[in-house]
Amino acid sequence: MNRRQFLSAAALSSLQAQQRRPNIIVIVTDDHGSGDLSCYGSKDILTPNIDALAREGTLFTNWYANAAMCAPSRAGLLTGRHPIRAGVPANGPQLPQSEKTIAALVKPHGYTTAAIGKWHLGVANSNSPLDHGFDSFYGFHAGCVDFYSHRYYWGEPKTVNFHDLYRNREEVFEDGQYLTERITAEAKQFIQRAGARPFFLYLTYNAPHYPMHAPKKYIERFQHLPMERRVYAAMISAVDDGIGELRAQLRQQNIEKDTLVIFTADNGATTEPRAGLNGQPATAGHNRGFRGYKFSLFDGGIHVPAIMSWPGHVPAGRTTSQIAAHYDLAPTILAAAGLPAMPKDHFDGTNLWPAITRGEVTNRPPLHWHNNPQLAIRKGQWKLTLNGYNADGAANGRKPITGEDGVFLANLEQDPGEKSNLRRQFAGVAAALEAEAKAWLEAVQKSAPKTD
Repeated sequence: MNRRQFLSAAALSSLQAQQRRPNIIVIVTDDHGSGDLSCYGSKDILTPNIDALAREGTLFTNWYANAAMCAPSRAGLLTGRHPIRAGVPANGPQLPQSEKTIAALVKPHGYTTAAIGKWHLGVANSNSPLDHGFDSFYGFHAGCVDFYSHRYYWGEPKTVNFHDLYRNREEVFEDGQYLTERITAEAKQFIQRAGARPFFLYLTYNAPHYPMHAPKKYIERFQHLPMERRVYAAMISAVDDGIGELRAQLRQQNIEKDTLVIFTADNGATTEPRAGLNGQPATAGHNRGFRGYKFSLFDGGIHVPAIMSWPGHVPAGRTTSQIAAHYDLAPTILAAAGLPAMPKDHFDGTNLWPAITRGEVTNRPPLHWHNNPQLAIRKGQWKLTLNGYNADGAANGRKPITGEDGVFLANLEQDPGEKSNLRRQFAGVAAALEAEAKAWLEAVQKSAPKTD
């Protein structure tokens, strides 16, 4: 090769490097309290690898799920649309074939795509990740499985328990292997196989969702904690180790600087007795002082951790109060990857990539939630919750609050725990937000896809 050829080849290589689209990894934990990460203030659950991700990227203090339960939250994240518009308003419905996931949007642009972990948006034979833009799948389809037998035990008497672990559409049996560790191993193998092609990895750990299972080596890290909190912490620690392994894999392949990593959770911690001890409501998960738990539209059910890291692109060591939500990820990822935007009315979410990269906070449209009969809206500092409940494990915790607090207005900048109801003090704000929320609900329900 002569000098001219060498310089031409070097220039081409440099151009290809500049044009290479980023790898994208979206990591989602399950029923994970936003206070249960040390980078979010936990003193007893240490998460050094997730903390490192935060130090090297941007940590969000105002990030929301679009639902207070698993399936609709995931539907909103994957489609960039409100769960009602995505056809998954609650746990149960399958994601309609008409909905385009992030995987389906990036795949035509050269991305290899994989879903690894919990799906909860359809079944193996007709509505698996393979039917929604993913090239490969390893994981389970139901809302949860036993971590060692990989069986679903929670449907009886209506549904007989069943085994639920698949590679693509083939059932696989890996009895006795801890699923969190298997999910990590499969993710590392996918990254290795992707090679030079850009990839999109939707990595959904089912921890710390019940059943509360963890190997002894993780439990021993938390001997000082009460048993229920100890097992919960151990499950999170196993995920944290897995994230450390993934990042080491990226470094080993010299692609860490080419990879956007996003970490979040599907909803807040739960008080369901199935996650507790002796049939009592669970107490292990902490929601960072926010009111309510999973299923509640007070912030404890929907205010979740979120971290983004991409060396050289996402500001490092930054904490932002930017108001954001799962359905912002789809338009933001397309922008980060330099891909064409969807038509203006396709997404409900907002492209936050310019604000993220500039390190600024930007105004964005209001956020809305609906979990019948609850209805909530956040607009700037104001949050209005109608017919809310706390889902706190109390006997009436899943019953809508009536009386004065059935319409609850909070200034979240001054009162993030939603303790003081300002509906009378700011009656005009409350009335305007209530009207806006109800008008939104009527409109979005009209635009929802028809389901069987």
